[in-house]
Amino acid sequence: MRVKKLNIVNFKNHSQREFSFTKKINCFVGKNGVGKTNVLDALYYLSFSKSFINSADNQNIKNGEDFFSLRGVYEVNEMEENILLSFDKNKGKTLKRNDKEYDKISSHIGLLPLIIVSPQDIKLLFDGSAERRKFLDSALSQFDGGHLIALQNYNRALLQRNKILKTTPDKILLEMWEKHLISNGEILYENRKKFIADFLPEFEKYYSKISSGASETPSLKYSSQLDNEKMEILLDKNFQRDCIMQYTTSGVHKDDLVFSIGDLSLKNSGSQGQQKTFLTALKLAQYAFLHNKSGKKPVLLLDDIFDKLDPQRVSSIAKLILSDEIFGQIFITHTNPEDLKKILENFTDNFEMFEIL
Repeated sequence: MRVKKLNIVNFKNHSQREFSFTKKINCFVGKNGVGKTNVLDALYYLSFSKSFINSADNQNIKNGEDFFSLRGVYEVNEMEENILLSFDKNKGKTLKRNDKEYDKISSHIGLLPLIIVSPQDIKLLFDGSAERRKFLDSALSQFDGGHLIALQNYNRALLQRNKILKTTPDKILLEMWEKHLISNGEILYENRKKFIADFLPEFEKYYSKISSGASETPSLKYSSQLDNEKMEILLDKNFQRDCIMQYTTSGVHKDDLVFSIGDLSLKNSGSQGQQKTFLTALKLAQYAFLHNKSGKKPVLLLDDIFDKLDPQRVSSIAKLILSDEIFGQIFITHTNPEDLKKILENFTDNFEMFEIL
């Protein structure tokens, strides 16, 4: 799978841009603030129908305009796919595949598999558990449509149960929504648990490659209230507390991932280099896992990936992504074109530079 062309209109700081891409490595270079990352975000939008930076669609319209549109031409399984995503302040969001509008935008997820490695990934360390659950569910949803459906059903039931808890609780209504919470929550729990068990060896392999076999032992642990008790028991046990708090205090919406180096917290004790190595390995392992599951080579976006890494780790990452046949089309942002050329030319001459002014 690859992106052949991208057209951007009124998206963030870009009035209009059009790109035609090479099959392998495409580089966006320019000073900070010129919009390199915004081009990557346009590609992300076309895969997931949302930004990886601004969750509200209207925040991505260029100042002074009423709409934005993104059009991508893709080659998927030797077939050409035209994807158009637009957002209008008055009409809302539209997503079309080959000029036909989707009935459900969620049906699009998985068609254009994509992984991004970005400075935004630091949220996985320092933000709340919702960011880490988002990583889990995004990883699963790109190859398992059933997981995405279960997640949507669970969130809908959770929203309804919380609404009821804010009033005088109706037991019959509560029981109806709790059935949905329990059945879908168990699906999410089992999927997440299995994913981490299967994913962990891949993650450890990539961490070792990036750190060049440094004597660091990374740890990635899935933590859930369902490890100890079934969802049905948790809801029953915490019912009075939920009534007082007026929201659901237990369930898989409280799940988390614990990141460590050895016995120490990555968040509190890891160096910047270790943190970036950990997060990069996490995303590259996700790429490999998705490739194995889908049979496609996802598009790989690398946003400012070589910043804050020592030369050894820069070389290890470059060698890994440029020499391993598992990786297909790659998009890279960097502030210094000459430095980036030096990194790339050690491994390949198959790249193209796009200067963003």
